[in-house]
Amino acid sequence: MEVPDYYDVVSVRLMKVLDTAELTEKIRWMRIEMWTQVEEIFTVAGLCTNNTRHHIFGSQAEATTTLGLRSDTDFLYYLIHETVLEDMQYWEPDCQASVIVMDDTTPPGYVKLQKVYDDIPCLIYNRQGDRLILDRHGRSCLFSNIIHIKQIEQTEYHGPAITLINRVNGIIQKSFDVVPALRSHSWPTSASEWITRHREHNWPSQETISIIKQSGTLLVGVGHKLSPEKHIEFRISLSYGEKILVWQFNSTQYKCYVVLKMINNHFVKKRFGKNVLTSYHWKTCMFYMIETTPSVLWQPKNVLRCIELCLMKMCNWIEKCNCPNYFIPAENMFLDKVNFPVQRNLSNMLHDLLRQNGRYLTSIPYDGIGQKLTIACQSPIVQINDAMKDITVTVFSLVSTALAGTQGFCFILFRYGFQNDLPLFEKQLSHAGRQEIRTMLQRFYCSNLGSHLASHCLKQQTIDQESLDMAYEFLLLGSSSDVASGKLKLATFYILQNNGILAENILQNIEKNYTFLVLNVAADTTNIDTMLRIVNQNISTTDIVRYYSAFPVSYLPSEMYCTPKALIPEMFRSTGSQHVSLNPDEDYWQSWAVVDPKFYLYFLQHQCYQQQNKINHKMAALSNMIWVILYEKLKYKETAFNLLAYCLKEDGVMVHSYAVLSKSMKIKNHHNAAKWQIARLVNDAFKWLGGIY
Repeated sequence: MEVPDYYDVVSVRLMKVLDTAELTEKIRWMRIEMWTQVEEIFTVAGLCTNNTRHHIFGSQAEATTTLGLRSDTDFLYYLIHETVLEDMQYWEPDCQASVIVMDDTTPPGYVKLQKVYDDIPCLIYNRQGDRLILDRHGRSCLFSNIIHIKQIEQTEYHGPAITLINRVNGIIQKSFDVVPALRSHSWPTSASEWITRHREHNWPSQETISIIKQSGTLLVGVGHKLSPEKHIEFRISLSYGEKILVWQFNSTQYKCYVVLKMINNHFVKKRFGKNVLTSYHWKTCMFYMIETTPSVLWQPKNVLRCIELCLMKMCNWIEKCNCPNYFIPAENMFLDKVNFPVQRNLSNMLHDLLRQNGRYLTSIPYDGIGQKLTIACQSPIVQINDAMKDITVTVFSLVSTALAGTQGFCFILFRYGFQNDLPLFEKQLSHAGRQEIRTMLQRFYCSNLGSHLASHCLKQQTIDQESLDMAYEFLLLGSSSDVASGKLKLATFYILQNNGILAENILQNIEKNYTFLVLNVAADTTNIDTMLRIVNQNISTTDIVRYYSAFPVSYLPSEMYCTPKALIPEMFRSTGSQHVSLNPDEDYWQSWAVVDPKFYLYFLQHQCYQQQNKINHKMAALSNMIWVILYEKLKYKETAFNLLAYCLKEDGVMVHSYAVLSKSMKIKNHHNAAKWQIARLVNDAFKWLGGIY
């Protein structure tokens, strides 16, 4: 397998991104300990009856889930008074016992349970009734549904599992699955090969194998779907051993497994449904891969390679239409699940993912993993194409003007450099300085380029989806330009695409990070003492811009189709008779739509909540807009008034909208787009009066 050069870097960053989804080792073991204690509480508090014992398995007990994956909690309980024997030599009098039996028609991984007399160590034949039925050999075997659970309100039944659910506002939400079973304290004969299997890489260790062997077997009351005797078959479940093995995963193996589950949920389940490939298939794949590969492979810098090795393993199984159970290889877990044409289509889809060389990870939505990884893996240098020089000059001008009045020595470099042409600017800087500036500019460049490209796509009658996807990728790359502006442009794109949920998540994240330390570059509201406190932390200039600065949000006329409708008039604030000044301290922005970042944040929230019909949230955003106008220093205050007036007009409050526009005209009576809104209000008023008379 040829591994691209960037896999090591992406792998390390992916490991860090996964930490943000609470997949750190500390949280992992806290969750494992918590669910272990829950099991003990069931016993101590008497929640387990004299006849049953409860255990927790699956994603929650293994801590292999995240908030975004929303995994259910799997409870399994078994009956103590039902004794299951692997061999008659362990029979004891006065116990309700059954013996595990198999024949040539019993599918691998399944067994039948033949009843034993209570007073003598003899198997029962030719007796039916009382939960017994005869198999083809005349043996009196237990029904699979021996563990009968009466119908409970608000439950769903999925095979042997009973899903207890709750309803919130009439919406059904899964709570946890309960699976009844029987237990044998012996290791199944059909899994004896696993005990003696040759393991070149010593995983699992002999000590772990011994512990798992002593954990015994669970028998779940469900037969093989293709078996003629499925009504008397029990599936062998070695859940104790599986949980122990997952606990043995190192950090890289643990995160690799979680990512595989995310890939399965996002790519496979959406297309093929939830019953084709399950997390259990991927868990089995992980077991085989760890057992057959050297331990040195499973380290953070190789996690992406490990993910793709698992994908390749699964592709191989799909093409052979055989997924061998880890403990009982003769059991094919693809039977009745993966067959033609699912086999071909599923294989093609996984091969398509492999051909993307890791890019598919950036589209994973759970816990924002894809977006965070996109930002974390930005290239430090973006080559400026000659055809895009006008956009680049725009970015330079934007930053230079925004920084013109900012205090603090950390911005002197920018203030000097951006007021000169790029070649002269580069001569004044060291190599490290040039690299740092280019790193910062790259993010602004991506945001503007993405917005320009998206506008061009949306302008066409027939949208080029490939170009629009490219525009989206550039907007994602530029979303880390500073605390707000790049992310606000991305949120705007989502709103224009009617994706209010993603826009809302981004806006909430911006609001959370918009602390008192943020330097409002547009309005220069931060004093020198605050600036110096930040600088004294020895943070690079690039990181100061990225984490502590809020630049104004600007749209050029060429970005009109990717600009909110309310901001478009700002591009036409000047008439031909008005003088256009090129002095940055005067009216440099007359052909651009420019708005202060914090106000624009609340404006977008208002638009987002209106799109989702969240009235209370929308009114809260409107209140925040008013608060910012009244109590914060804004550089583009007239634009803020104009946007507020637009929102009031949308809400039908025409008189208040006119009053706000009048206030805007008093602040700035030239180069002000308020005149266009006033004209529209007057026109609407005449139409209304005409309708009356």
